[in-house]
Amino acid sequence: MDSNLIKNALKQVKFPGFSRDIVSFGLVREVGIDSGGNALIGIEITTGNQEVPEQIAAEVKSVVGALDGINDVKVRMEISQPQQQPAPGAPAGNGSAAKGSSAMQKVKFAVAIASGKGGVGKSTVSVNLACALQQLLEEEGRPGVGLMDSDIYGPSVPLMLGAAGRPEIANDMIVPIENFGVRIMSMGFLIDEETPVVWRGPMIMKTIQQFAQNVDWGELEILLIDLPPGTGDAQLSLVQTIPLEGAVIVTTPQPAAFNVARRGARMFDKVSVPILGVVENMSYLAGPDGARQAIFGAGGGAEIAASLECDLFGQIPLDPSIREGSDRGIPIVISDPDSAAAKEFMQVARQILKKLPKK
Repeated sequence: MDSNLIKNALKQVKFPGFSRDIVSFGLVREVGIDSGGNALIGIEITTGNQEVPEQIAAEVKSVVGALDGINDVKVRMEISQPQQQPAPGAPAGNGSAAKGSSAMQKVKFAVAIASGKGGVGKSTVSVNLACALQQLLEEEGRPGVGLMDSDIYGPSVPLMLGAAGRPEIANDMIVPIENFGVRIMSMGFLIDEETPVVWRGPMIMKTIQQFAQNVDWGELEILLIDLPPGTGDAQLSLVQTIPLEGAVIVTTPQPAAFNVARRGARMFDKVSVPILGVVENMSYLAGPDGARQAIFGAGGGAEIAASLECDLFGQIPLDPSIREGSDRGIPIVISDPDSAAAKEFMQVARQILKKLPKK
């Protein structure tokens, strides 16, 4: 019996009240089997609800015990009490504390927007997708969209969404700034425009945790998280703090971008976060006659999507109006909804909604 077979079986065990399994939540600490076919499963969990560990242990014994070659299943459960009491049944710590906090209880889905390197227009894609999703959800009468700007060193979301001011505090929670119906939280709201952020890893991690746990996001269908490029402290802190439903990878067509983006996407594999799809930005420049010029090459988005075994959600054109809209604080989805770029952003937003589970 291979321990990997046991791990795959454990993916059937959902954390009570969530669509995510205990493996993707990072709760499984040990999987072993002895020569007699006895399996030992070690689980570490932080919860204030005594029924949760009992339910998980029972389901673990059921799914693992059903495997061929398993004679007995022993579950070793390490249980810690949360420092801040979560809602009943909600996982806290071990990568899922934020979902258990009151700040995230009404957020249905959290989706990361990521890239391997800077300069690919990830934040531009994030703000336009936030506006596009907000419009689609409004049409369906569903809760709206939030956008968490996790780029601590270079927060650009406030400028691109035309949002300014200092967030208010209500009931010891930060109230996000709202524009175009999108609720926004960014380091850009908390520092002066000329002040550099010179922080080490622990401070970055703490700030991202506060954005998740101490911001009153309210009822949201989707919280988009604009990650900084790379796979450093900010990215790891985010995926360890918020149970992500998935990630969208942004790249440009040339190998210098998509090769790095592909390596960055592998980080999500390590923490069991599925890649929902790929967005290729700056795909082409449309000439006056409609002919497309591949300024940065062609095929990069399709290649990375194929290698990650996911869909290419869309190809955003290289349109000066996108940049102009971002500089003015009015994303092109809002300022020119009939443009080719805006329609492509809307198509990508629809693809994201289709990928999210119904719950």
